[in-house]
Amino acid sequence: MFENLSERLSGVFDRLTKQGALSDEDVKTALREVRVALLEADVSLPVARDFIKRVQDQATGQSVTKSVTPGQQVVKIVHDALVETLRGEDDPGALKIDNPPAPILMVGLQGSGKTTTTAKLAKRLKERDGKRVLMASLDVNRPAAMEQLQILGQQIGVDTLPIVKGEDPVAIAKRAKTQASLGGYDVYMLDTAGRLHIDAELIQQAADVRDVANPRETLLVVDGLTGQDAVNVATEFDDKIGVSGVVLTRMDGDGRGGAALSMRAVTGKPIRFVGLGEKMDALETFEPDRIAGRILGMGDIVSLVEKAQETIEAEQAEKMMRRFQKGQFNMNDLKMQLEQMQKMGGMEGVMGMMPGMGKIAKQVQDAGFDDKIITRQIALIQSMTKKERANPKLLQASRKKRIAKGAGLEVAELNKLLKMQRQMGDMMKKMGKMGKGGMLKQAMKGMFGKGGPSPEEMAQGMDPKALEQAAKQMGGKLPGGMGGLPGLGGGLPSGLSGFGKKK
Repeated sequence: MFENLSERLSGVFDRLTKQGALSDEDVKTALREVRVALLEADVSLPVARDFIKRVQDQATGQSVTKSVTPGQQVVKIVHDALVETLRGEDDPGALKIDNPPAPILMVGLQGSGKTTTTAKLAKRLKERDGKRVLMASLDVNRPAAMEQLQILGQQIGVDTLPIVKGEDPVAIAKRAKTQASLGGYDVYMLDTAGRLHIDAELIQQAADVRDVANPRETLLVVDGLTGQDAVNVATEFDDKIGVSGVVLTRMDGDGRGGAALSMRAVTGKPIRFVGLGEKMDALETFEPDRIAGRILGMGDIVSLVEKAQETIEAEQAEKMMRRFQKGQFNMNDLKMQLEQMQKMGGMEGVMGMMPGMGKIAKQVQDAGFDDKIITRQIALIQSMTKKERANPKLLQASRKKRIAKGAGLEVAELNKLLKMQRQMGDMMKKMGKMGKGGMLKQAMKGMFGKGGPSPEEMAQGMDPKALEQAAKQMGGKLPGGMGGLPGLGGGLPSGLSGFGKKK
C-alpha cells in the first residue's frame, strides 16, 4: 500500500546519504520533496505540515551537520517522526478483554469489511489468546448479513448467536449478553449494521447498542482505500459514539496509504489492526515502528521471522533438519520449502520485509520473475513419481521429457529446478555442519521457541545493515544466492536467477 510513498522517499534519501556534509539548504530541499511525496500519498495537509516542521527542527540542528553520516541521521529523524505520527502520544496496548464476558462493538460504514474483520478478529482471539468467543450479527438491514457471519463462524470454528428473525438490534445485543454470560464465553463481538454514509439513524442504532452492551472496546472498521474521507468518518463516529481503536482494511490494496498516516494524528485514536487480504488469517496488529521501517525501505525482519514461525510446522521442521544434517535434500524437501514461501506471501511478500530489498523486488518483477514461477516449480515436482522425488539422480532424458510434458512446461525449466535442488542440497549440508551445534539447528530452535531466541532477538541477529549491503551489492542482479535467511529452514531457494525470463 505504501509502495509509491516508499519509492519517492528512498529516492530522496539516496541522494542525501551520498553527500558527505549536509547544509541546511540540502535538508530543506530534501524535506520539500518529502512533503510533496506525503501530499501525493494522500496524507492530510495539516499532518504533512506538522510532520515536516518536526523533522526540520531536529534536522537543521548542530547534531546532524556534525554527525558522522548526516544523511543517515536525517533518515533516522524522519523514521522517528513517522513512528510518532503513526503511534501518537500513548501506546494503545492490548485489547481490554479482562473481565468475561467482555463485549467488543464493531462499527463502520457499509462495505468497509466489518463482518469479515469481526470473524478475523474472533479467529485471532481464539487461536492466539485462547479465548472463547461468541459472535452476534446485529445487521437487520442488509440481506443475508446474519447468515454471512454464521457461515464465517462455521469456517473458523467460532460460535455465532442463533438467528431470530424480526428482532431489533438492541434485543439481539441483550440476547448476546445473556448467552455469553450463561455460556461461559470470554468475549462476545457485536457486528453492527452499516450505511453508505453517516446518518442519524445509523448513529442512533449504534448508540442504543452501545448503551445496552457497554463495550470494553469499540472498534471502527475503515476501508484503507477511502483516502481522506476515512479520517472524517473516524472523527464523526468518535464524536457521536466514542471509538477506542481503528481497524484499517484493504491495506494490501494499491491505495495511497496516506489515510493511515493522517488517521492517528487527526483523530487521536490508535490503529489497532490492519486487514491484509480476504483470507481469515489476514489480520495483523498495527506496529508503527515496523510500518515506518517498511515505508522507508528499512524492511521488517521481526515480522518476517514471526510469519515464518506461524507457517512452519515444528515437527516437519525437526524431521527436515535431521535430513539436512545428513546432507539429504530431495524434491520433497524442495517442494515443502516452495510451499512455505507461498504461504508467507510469495517472493514479493518476503522481499518486502527485508532491508534494502524493496528496490530489487522491482527489478525482479521487471525481469519477469513472479510468484507464478514457484507454482510452476511445484507443478514440475508433482508430475514426478514418488521414487523420482526421493532420488532426483534417477532423472534421465526420457523421464525428464515425461515430467516436463506432465507439467506442461519445457525440459529447460526442469533442468533449472534440478540445478536449484543440487545447490540447495550443498548449502544445507554446509549449514548442517557449521558452527556449534550447526547453524541450522540454532535457527530451527529459534523458530519454535525451544530455548531458542525470540523473533526480536533473531531479528537482531540478522543485521539489517549487512542485509542491506548485500542487497546493494546484488544491485541489478536477480537474487541468485538469497540462501541462508535464518529461521526459514535454511533460507530462500538459491539459484532462482535465470528463471521465468519473459518470452
